[in-house]
Amino acid sequence: MPELTLSAYFAVYVYLIMLIVQWGVAAVVKAKQPGAVPGKFSASLGHESFVFRAHRTFMNSLENSPLFLGAVFLGFFLNVNSNVFALCIWVYVIARIIHMLLYYAIATEKNPSPRSYFFLIAAIANIALVVLIGLRLV
Repeated sequence: MPELTLSAYFAVYVYLIMLIVQWGVAAVVKAKQPGAVPGKFSASLGHESFVFRAHRTFMNSLENSPLFLGAVFLGFFLNVNSNVFALCIWVYVIARIIHMLLYYAIATEKNPSPRSYFFLIAAIANIALVVLIGLRLV
């Protein structure tokens, strides 16, 4: 397997591990709450609550996953095997990990928050993936 392809596959693997970590963190902190009911959150929770932030981090990743994974897998199917494609995958994954860590660490309602910049970096990387696929199709 070419080294570039292996790097891109590994980046997707890291992303999947990140999703598992987020899922676990969100589930555990929620379950530890007094009177926790599966699938229900108190409407009073906000960014000051780690339970809220852990849940929102995971939900935000799930909201962004279909476009990212769809673009990556379509690129793999079309044999888009370039340094730029692999770099965009890694930029997306690293930006999402930093976004996750900042969301866990910083309780703020401020917009933009520090995590917003990494959300934007990941979004730009995702758009670049779609553009690269479009160029391959032309």
